Amino acid sequence: MSTTSIIHIENLYKKYREADYFAVDNLNLDIAAGEIYGLLGPNGAGKTSLIAILCGLLSATSGTFTVLGLNYVENAREIKSNIGVVPQEYALYPTLTATENLMYFGSMFGLKGKLLKERVAHSLEVLGLSSFAHKRIETFSGGMKRRVNLIAGVLHQPKLLFLDEPTVGVDVQSKTAIIQFLQELNAKGTTIIYTSHHLVEAQEFCTKIGIIDHGKLFVEGTPAALIAQTPTAKNLEDVFISVTGKTLRDVV
Repeated sequence: MSTTSIIHIENLYKKYREADYFAVDNLNLDIAAGEIYGLLGPNGAGKTSLIAILCGLLSATSGTFTVLGLNYVENAREIKSNIGVVPQEYALYPTLTATENLMYFGSMFGLKGKLLKERVAHSLEVLGLSSFAHKRIETFSGGMKRRVNLIAGVLHQPKLLFLDEPTVGVDVQSKTAIIQFLQELNAKGTTIIYTSHHLVEAQEFCTKIGIIDHGKLFVEGTPAALIAQTPTAKNLEDVFISVTGKTLRDVV
């Protein structure tokens, strides 16, 4: 695994207008190329704001950061062409077929012709969807939609992939297929930034974990190291509770 930082963040702050607190508060973070990095935290911890900043969707209040060794001021187009984003919400057109959706999203990243058709067909086959390629998305189960949603975000073979709850609400078979697909993608060189509330999954899937709360990074390390250094912790969930507490985090 490379030690080159694919994401480098220094003294990053984000405060929304009229907010009482910083959503991201003096955050410093380096993520190495090749990691499957779990960015974990309770509701309102700052995960969504941080990822939005790293994806170029939101401006920071202050601080500096680079993505792929580049900054958005000078290299926005290059960064965006080399990152993938798979949101928790389905970013699909329900009345179009799986193939039509994927051909459209692939074309948005500049793919076309034979290459695009081959990548769409191959991805559908790998994730067990070939026989449904020409069925409308509105007829799909949640697990099937989740798999198509994932394919849409990686057709252009990004160097860096942001995942938000990639297996939420899916059956065990779909979850297994998605995790295996992502591990193979990572093995081919894609760095993955993963957020989820499924801590058992995060413990098994991620090569490194960072737990943030109140916009700050509190602990970071491999799942095994974090468990070992936390008194009485038997798993990552115990570590998470130890760091963030048991107070309910209801947000609106």
